[in-house]
Amino acid sequence: MCIFGAFQILTNLATGVLKEYMLKGYAINQKRLEYLEKTIKFIDIATRIAATLFIFFLYFYHILYKNEKQVIDNNTLTALTLLTAESNPKEKMIVDLIMNFLDAI
Repeated sequence: MCIFGAFQILTNLATGVLKEYMLKGYAINQKRLEYLEKTIKFIDIATRIAATLFIFFLYFYHILYKNEKQVIDNNTLTALTLLTAESNPKEKMIVDLIMNFLDAI
């Protein structure tokens, strides 16, 4: 066997191994991507639920309407709802900010 034949065999072997690793890596990355998509969808659903619960809280405790008149305008309500839904419950500053705003109404 000449050196070129051995080189050709090694090249084919390396190409096949590299192709196999690339395909396995693609499959693993595809699984990670699918997991991330599911996680993002779950977070989106949780955020929507949190926003709905916040508006229900305002309505239930008669903060949203007083004397059959809307107290918080729609833009402010949207900002507060998004702030509540996106905030970390452990961040005391955000909770204090929202509570001070609601107390001032």
